[in-house]
Amino acid sequence: MEKTITSKKSTSATYAICVTALFMALNILMSSFGVPVPGGRCYLNDVIICTAAILLDDAKSAFLVGGVGAFLGDLFFYPTPMFVSLATHGLQAVVICLIAHRAANKEVTFKNAALGVFLGAIIMVVGYSLGRAFIYSTPYYAYIKLPYQILQATVGAVGGLLLCFKGGLLDAFNKLQK
Repeated sequence: MEKTITSKKSTSATYAICVTALFMALNILMSSFGVPVPGGRCYLNDVIICTAAILLDDAKSAFLVGGVGAFLGDLFFYPTPMFVSLATHGLQAVVICLIAHRAANKEVTFKNAALGVFLGAIIMVVGYSLGRAFIYSTPYYAYIKLPYQILQATVGAVGGLLLCFKGGLLDAFNKLQK
């Protein structure tokens, strides 16, 4: 009989892939519907992007969840801004992840996470505003949607922080990883 040896590294790699795929699927799901607003829709996938970026300690995984997940959601449901979503949400997720996990012991603090989601929200609003002005060839269209982009970024940032810190998701996630 052959003896199978499973290393901790391969188990943790499998776990990381599964968690990343789960958050990508949630991002795509939340991209499938939105609240109608002037100039388009307001989506709740920012909550998933912020939550995943706070929880995941790997910037590549955060980019996959934020950028690629939003790209696929747009590809399936509304393909016009899909490349804007890839760049904007990808950069947003990477910045949140890097800032949230920047402590020496890699422990996520509320202060670092809040700073990360604040900067991520700015990246999202600016990125989508510039993207809309470019895609639709008019800055006016970007101005129409600006208040709703700010609302979407704020809901995502606050929702992600609440889920992770007040909802206990960060503690539960850390227990699963041990």
